[in-house]
Amino acid sequence: MVTNRLKELRLDKDLKQQTLADELGIHQSTYSLYENGHINIPLEIIIKIADHYKVNLDYVACRTDIKTLLPASKVDKSYRYMKNR
Repeated sequence: MVTNRLKELRLDKDLKQQTLADELGIHQSTYSLYENGHINIPLEIIIKIADHYKVNLDYVACRTDIKTLLPASKVDKSYRYMKNR
């Protein structure tokens, strides 16, 4: 389940919800709603989460258990694309 994966990723990095929410540009309460499955996560936020943890989208979406790390150049390019939108 995506919500479990979000929490797993966050706890693996010893991050607080507030810290990650700040990095994503959202309120902590919104992130909490995502992580607890109370509201759907917009695709742009899922992409930012995958980029933040340097994992592929399929891993965040629980379509695979392989955390294939993205090369830094692809992460940077993806982040710049989303930031400029």
